[in-house]
Parts: sequence; C-alpha cells; structure tokens
Amino acid sequence: MTKPLLDHQALVFDCYGTLIDWESGIWDAGQPMIAMSGRDDITRETFLRAFAVAETAQEAATPDMIYPELLTHVHRALAGEFDLKTTSELDQGFGASVPHWPAFPDSADALRILKKHFKLVILSNVNRDGFAASNRKLGVEFDAIYTAEDVGSYKPNPRNFSYMLERLASEHGVQPEGILHTAQSMHHDHVQAAAHGLAMAWIDRQRLSEGGNWGATAEVANRPTTDFLYFSMGEMADAVLAQA
Repeated sequence: MTKPLLDHQALVFDCYGTLIDWESGIWDAGQPMIAMSGRDDITRETFLRAFAVAETAQEAATPDMIYPELLTHVHRALAGEFDLKTTSELDQGFGASVPHWPAFPDSADALRILKKHFKLVILSNVNRDGFAASNRKLGVEFDAIYTAEDVGSYKPNPRNFSYMLERLASEHGVQPEGILHTAQSMHHDHVQAAAHGLAMAWIDRQRLSEGGNWGATAEVANRPTTDFLYFSMGEMADAVLAQA
C-alpha cells in the first residue's frame, strides 16, 4: 500500500534526467563533431538513442572508469556509429561536458520546497567533481551525495543501491521504508529501486507513460509500477505543498 507522500523521510534522487537536463547537454556537446563532419541528417532523437546504447555498454564494460573518461570513450563510439570525424580534443571535450549541462528550469525552486520536508540525497552515475558543478545550479545543500566514483560501479548495478542504503542507515538513520526514490530513468533507477523494495516517484519528463520516446536512456521492456507519477519536479513540489 502506498504511503502518503509526506510520510517519507528522504528523497533519493537520480540527478541527470531528473534535475539536470542531460539530454540537452549531451546533444549540445555532440554538435562540434557533427558540424566538423558537415552532417545534417543526424537528428537529436537518433543521436540520443545511440548514446543510450553506447553509454550502457561502456558502463557495463568498465564499471570503475571515472565518468569523464567514460564519456570520452562514448564519444568515440558515437563517431564510429555515425561515421563521423572526431579528434582527441573533441572526444575529451565531450567527456568534460557535464558541468555545462543545464538544470531543468523547475529543479532549483522545487528542491527548495522539498528541502523543507525531506532529507535530500543524490545517487548519481557521474563523478564527484561533475556533480559538484551541477549542484551549483540546483540551489540546495544535499544531505548525502553518493556517486559512481564512490561506489566503483554504475547504476543499474545493484551495488550502487546497496551502497546508498547502507550509508543512509548508518550515517543518517534513514531506513529503506523511509525512502522515496525519485527519478526519471526506468533503466538506471526504477528497476533496481523496485528490486530493493523502495517506494518510487517517477519524474516522467519524457512522458513515456503517454507514449513518449526513451531518449538517452536504455529501454526497459517491463516497467515497474511506481507509487507516484509526476511530469516535472515542479509538479512534485506542488503535490507536497498541497498536502503540507
């Protein structure tokens, strides 16, 4: 049975896709390579789908690789996929692009509202420095931050969720039943959140529940049922204010 929204103690966020507009960031960061090759036939949707495949494969193959280096490899893979010209400088520029990825317009205001009612936690697939740059766009201090660099693997590896759960319990006194896992990605987050018995809020920015496309995330054949569904962080904050 779903608990009321405000009965949860902590919100555990996926950052990229939920709070930070990583799809716009990825697409923008790919433009120099596309432009250098003089191509006008590669659409945003096609590029993001190829990114999802390449990133998923790279994270599985090199779970301890730091995220900027991983993105560098993904950029080279995308060059091969689309028969594009690239250089080491372009590859590394793509790898270093996370600090330039924009926040969604509603994220900072929503987080300031949610901060008054919950502990706020990050469980992210980027590295510490990458998230620190993004955090400056989000306007709040998170109570705990766990990155792939800390864990040594990438979501959806269950190790990342076990790591987060152990530390939230030991360092913050938050048990699994007090957590509401809040994320956009079915692939990276909700499948494993369901496997760990966590309550879930789906921030469905891609409107997959209404037939939208998967964008930069790998497809999930059987989507788990979530406890809450919102199309933005602003909607979630409004729901909290309505119940407060």
